[in-house]
Amino acid sequence: MQDGFVRVAARTPRIRVADVDHNVQACVEAIDGAAQDGAKLIVLPELCVTGSTCGDLFWQGALLDAAQAGIARLAQASEDVDALVIVGAPVRVGAKLYDCAVVLCHGTVLSVVPKLCVGAASRHFAPGTRQILDVDLGYDELVPFGVNQLFSCSSIPEFTVGVEFGDDLRAPEQPSVAHALNGASIVACLGAPSEQIGRAAYERALVVGQSARLRCGYAYAAAGWGESTTDYVFSGHNMVAERGQLLAEAAPFGDGIATTEIDVDLLDFERQRDASFSDMDAFERDEYLINEFFVGLDQTELTRAIDPHPFVPADETERAARCEEVFAIQAHGLAKRLEHTRSKAAVIGISGGLDSTLALLVTVRAFDLLGLDRGGIIAVTMPGFGTTSRTKGNATTLAEALGVQLREVSIAASVRQHFADIGHDESVRDVTYENAQARERTQIIMDIANQEGGLVVGTGDLSELALGWATYNGDHMSMYCANGGVPKTLIRHLVGYVADTCGNDVEAHVLRDVVNTPVSPELLPANEDGTIAQQTEDLVGPYELHDFVLHQVLRNGARPRKVYRLARQALGDTYDDATILKWLRTFYRRFFSQQFKRSCLPDGPKVGSVGVSPRGDLCLPSDALATLWLAEVDELA
Repeated sequence: MQDGFVRVAARTPRIRVADVDHNVQACVEAIDGAAQDGAKLIVLPELCVTGSTCGDLFWQGALLDAAQAGIARLAQASEDVDALVIVGAPVRVGAKLYDCAVVLCHGTVLSVVPKLCVGAASRHFAPGTRQILDVDLGYDELVPFGVNQLFSCSSIPEFTVGVEFGDDLRAPEQPSVAHALNGASIVACLGAPSEQIGRAAYERALVVGQSARLRCGYAYAAAGWGESTTDYVFSGHNMVAERGQLLAEAAPFGDGIATTEIDVDLLDFERQRDASFSDMDAFERDEYLINEFFVGLDQTELTRAIDPHPFVPADETERAARCEEVFAIQAHGLAKRLEHTRSKAAVIGISGGLDSTLALLVTVRAFDLLGLDRGGIIAVTMPGFGTTSRTKGNATTLAEALGVQLREVSIAASVRQHFADIGHDESVRDVTYENAQARERTQIIMDIANQEGGLVVGTGDLSELALGWATYNGDHMSMYCANGGVPKTLIRHLVGYVADTCGNDVEAHVLRDVVNTPVSPELLPANEDGTIAQQTEDLVGPYELHDFVLHQVLRNGARPRKVYRLARQALGDTYDDATILKWLRTFYRRFFSQQFKRSCLPDGPKVGSVGVSPRGDLCLPSDALATLWLAEVDELA
């Protein structure tokens, strides 16, 4: 089945100035090459039928007649091409000449879209009009002419295209704004900017920025060096962007080919969530002509990169900057809460694991921001039945290296007394056995916070909250949850980032060992050799995979079938299909069944675009069923 991916190609043919016959053939070759690559939208540059540098030759009837005949040849050549094709050419309408995008599909000239902002080219071209007219261009039928047109695919309506030009993109009011508000998911831009120092970066910023602002795909095709003449040189700098991300780029003076897939389902989801796309008072749909076309859209083999770690930048410099930014958000959020509550202390239960280590580091930074003595931070280690010497030792050493107050409170006796009180056999190591320990630890740090006039800083992270991997009213609860917006895959890098930048050898050594310690709640007794017996990822699945799924489900709105496909694309070298399906099913089952825990989460800083706070990030009923989602997962097996 089709998952919303449409392959888009921006291509620059090798043309010659004013040699229409050669240029038409070059355009045919470019179109055929893109079609062979599976493109369903093919965008060629501005005025590529004649060349944009013809100057006063645009006043010559011979050139214009040749261009008109050339368009007819291109339409005929595209008859067997299963794609929407957009090509630039000069077009006469009445007594005026327009710089136009001619839209072709299956041998038919569907429409002509004129350039709105002609700028310096007003010597030769009239500015286009938004009003739609039916004009006779010498073809078999009258053709719609005007700026306010969209092109909608009948087989997948989310694939809707609007057209603008490079000069339109640089104008204060771009046609693409109205196109997007009226339903265009992809904007095809035909450009002919001359190359100069800094131009590539400028054009890239415009294209990427517009795709982000309009929540759209943006395909930009630029004139190439074949039409360079007199004082101007052209580079064929083509780009395809989506939602603020550059997906494909033909470098200046390269091959002029930028091909990738745009996810129109994702763009539709983005706009559903964005209230600004429901306000169309200024751009009424009845002012637009919607031209319907058909192309086959079977499931497309993906060539675009799918990030296996969407929360963690692959680039080391960018990753370090992300870590610093996240720390700043967490620390300033906690600092504000400490200041507002006039807390004299912050209490954290530390285990030597990743989450409590990060919470402690964040608390230290918050205290430093407020100019408070780190001695007001009370790090409590609470050894129980599954605590190992490795984790306890790391927790103790780290607290000492950071200069915070360290307390140890064993929970063994109190939990055993609790077992006796409720009549639970300690040899039965079930959920009661485990959760009694988690709740005892929470009671201890809550009571210490009361004693010290402070608040409890929670340690649970975004990945655990999404899976419901928290003991209700145990580690699930705190007075401020510093890590609630941070996924597990990023936490490892955050702790590693501090290890690399802290400047303290003891602290750095401990932090690196924490990063390398298996994730575990340590609620079951250790192995005979003293190592951790209970490893979280063996029980609920790999966090690498769950974080990928979490991002696709909450950030991108992907359904199970699409999540599975993307997971195979991104992580198929690490996990086989059966493993992906197993944990995908686990994710949906736990995600739905554990919403009641997320419905009463404590406050915590929003860190990224994915969150599970019930106060805005995730408004999900606690009793919704996962039946539909699990059924789709089962169909994939």
